[in-house]
Amino acid sequence: MKFSVTFVILAALALFPVSGVCKVPDALQMDPGHLPPTDSQLKVAVGQAAPDFTLSAVSGKQISLSHFQGKKNVLITFVPAAWTPVCSDQWPGYNLARPLFEKHDTVLLGITTDNLPSLYAWTREMGDLWFDVLSDFWPHGKTADAYGVLRTDGTAERALILVDKQGIIQWTHVSDINIRPDLGLIMKAISSLF
Repeated sequence: MKFSVTFVILAALALFPVSGVCKVPDALQMDPGHLPPTDSQLKVAVGQAAPDFTLSAVSGKQISLSHFQGKKNVLITFVPAAWTPVCSDQWPGYNLARPLFEKHDTVLLGITTDNLPSLYAWTREMGDLWFDVLSDFWPHGKTADAYGVLRTDGTAERALILVDKQGIIQWTHVSDINIRPDLGLIMKAISSLF
């Protein structure tokens, strides 16, 4: 019996919670308590051109969405804040799914409204992430606001925006800020591009 790589990875994620992957000690995480599930209104929709942006990455590079046009699909993952439990669980989980992203010619860009020094320290505590982590700190939340995922407290929603190689939005998902999005939903959206 042959199993696809997708099946094996999704099965592993179901059997072994991603929280075991996270290296951020509980003592270093801030628990914001239960927050309103959403606090913004999307300004983008499927079929529209994705607003371009250029942001500083933890790696020291400047990353523009338009750089990937004609080359790769892009999944933008906005998270509310560094050093919080759900965010510290969500991004390391994508390390397990890297082969699935690569199989579907898709790069991942992680964005928060945190500053670069905070993101640098946080990502070092989480362990190596295979994707670029970008700071939308200044002008504060400009990119999150362009997409309509900037919350009134200055953090971003827990949102996913899938942009195809032509720069067109193909899927959006704003989840309850208190809950990590299901990887199965993400993989279904990415595989629908093919």
